[in-house]
Order: sequence, then structure tokens, then C-alpha cells
Amino acid sequence: MSAASDEMATRIRAILGARPDVVEKKMFGGVGFMLNGNMLAGSTAKGALMVRVSPEGLDAAVARPGASVMHMGDKPMKGFISVTDEGIETDEALADWLAFSEDYVRTLPAK
Repeated sequence: MSAASDEMATRIRAILGARPDVVEKKMFGGVGFMLNGNMLAGSTAKGALMVRVSPEGLDAAVARPGASVMHMGDKPMKGFISVTDEGIETDEALADWLAFSEDYVRTLPAK
């Protein structure tokens, strides 16, 4: 993990707080935050935010500042968005992304 990844994970952790329904896992060179066993958000190796979004919310998500479809190599990751600093400069903006993702992830069956 990089310092940038650690910094983003710290910001996510501070917003989510200590919750029994959220578990952290190291993944993708960063830290993933799982909500009831489903990926909610995470930090990438380069320090970007990764969030899970609904298929219906994808277009709205990528229209937001700093957002793009997440890629693993050349392959797009269906249902995941990467958000650069431009879209998460403030804690309020980061909290908004986490809430956007949580609204969808809560609809998924627990794993």
C-alpha cells in the first residue's frame, strides 16, 4: 500500500466510523470497505476513491467531477467508479460519495 492509499483509507474510515456492518480488507493495492460482505468503497493504490454504484446510477456517477469507470488493466469493472481528488477535495464531498454508494449496496443481499 502507498501513502496515498493509506491517506484515502483514513479519510474513509473517519467518515464511516466504527460500525459492526463494515469490515476492512486489503485489496487492489489499497483498502476495501465491505458493507455486510459487499464492496462499498475503497482506496486504490494511487489514492483514488473507488465506490460501488448501481447500474442505474452509473451515468449519474460518471457525470460528477473527478469520476470515471474503474478499470482493472484494460478491462472496465462493471459497477465501480474511480474518483480522483477533484471529486473528493472536502470531507463533505467524500461523505456524499460514500452515501451514494451505500444507498445502492444496502439493497444487495448480505454475503
